[in-house]
Amino acid sequence: MSIATPSIEALRDTLPDELKDIRLNLSSVLAGENLQPLQSLGVALAAAAFVRCKPLAQAIEADLRAADAAAAAPVISDAIAAAGLMAMNTVYYRFRHMLGKETYEARPPRLRMSRMAQPATSKADFELMSLGCAALAGCELCIKNHEASLVHLSVSEDACHDAVRIAAVINAVACGLPA
Repeated sequence: MSIATPSIEALRDTLPDELKDIRLNLSSVLAGENLQPLQSLGVALAAAAFVRCKPLAQAIEADLRAADAAAAAPVISDAIAAAGLMAMNTVYYRFRHMLGKETYEARPPRLRMSRMAQPATSKADFELMSLGCAALAGCELCIKNHEASLVHLSVSEDACHDAVRIAAVINAVACGLPA
């Protein structure tokens, strides 16, 4: 099953000729080799929200809703939640990791993130979205933890790889969109 993406395609077509590779990559990564279509678009939406590219996020959300509004609602909800939580977590955990001081490691984060344990979709889908955002932030600790969680949930390394590829391409699209 594939999902039609007319809104994403229209936005993709606004990318300049210098970004032909990015246009082609967008179509390719969203087709998904190891992820279901809703997973691919969920990761893409989380990434677009994470990099604060509102036009791209709106296009992805529109295509999700057009495909199946009922199935899209939890995906959209989790993508927004994952982007927000990862915006917080990647800053906090990257800080702790970069300092490497035991005194900071011993302190409890005291940051609420219960949505990670109670996603609207599935734990695996939420983790895929979170992994994409962690890669965008370059947070080593978050990347390792989310990848390990996914593998523990029996998600393949190929699927993890696809999630990061989607996030990378979404970031490139966001850079190339006209201002």
